[in-house]
Amino acid sequence: MDRQRKAIFFDVDDTLYDYLIPFRKAAEQTAGEDESFPYEAAYRRLRYYSDTLSEELGGAGSMESGDSLAFMRRERFRRTFAEFGIALTDDEAEAMQAAYNGCQYDIAMFPGARELLAALVAEGHLVGLITNGAASHQQRKIDAMMLDGLIRPEHRFISGAVGWDKPDKRLFRHVNERTGTLPEHCVYIGDSWRNDVVGALGAGWTAVWFNHRGARPESGHRPHHTAASYAELKELLLRLHILIET
Repeated sequence: MDRQRKAIFFDVDDTLYDYLIPFRKAAEQTAGEDESFPYEAAYRRLRYYSDTLSEELGGAGSMESGDSLAFMRRERFRRTFAEFGIALTDDEAEAMQAAYNGCQYDIAMFPGARELLAALVAEGHLVGLITNGAASHQQRKIDAMMLDGLIRPEHRFISGAVGWDKPDKRLFRHVNERTGTLPEHCVYIGDSWRNDVVGALGAGWTAVWFNHRGARPESGHRPHHTAASYAELKELLLRLHILIET
């Protein structure tokens, strides 16, 4: 990639901050602490059911509030824990979701994440976010990370507000149109194979898989680059001449 100005967009959940922490807190509050329980594997299944149930129930626009949202949030916990031999009643699933709500906005960014965003902004690149979810819900997470000084509001795209969910290429095209960017000048960094890697590749963007959990590819798609930490992301962007040494 050449040294011209780039647009670098990031996913939010489990890319800017560790999404496993609030999930584990919620599970422990309602089910009790169990060091033998595979929290990370369960967390991945929760993400899977969040995506598939949301899609089944109508996608981004239907997940802002109401019965669909309540059902999705309860059912994702029921289906996730059923896979690990734990049958949750509706009341137990709702209690777990309530505990999860209480933990979700108590978040901290991954080490090096804020510094990398600041370095990209200082280089003069367009830096933004593309995230799936209800608009108000995702905005509260962005507010919790105090990103106002780094990422301009017009460069934040939440599927619930836009109307398309990743990996729909229409969401990425919408971002290009709104920001005046070209796909070949855009880099997308995210942890989800289905949403982030497949979505960015389908839109003709450079896809960087932030695989900090050591997950396996889920299809024959090939991300352009992979990194497992923000230190590796920084080194990658230096190699691509998007960042320069200071």
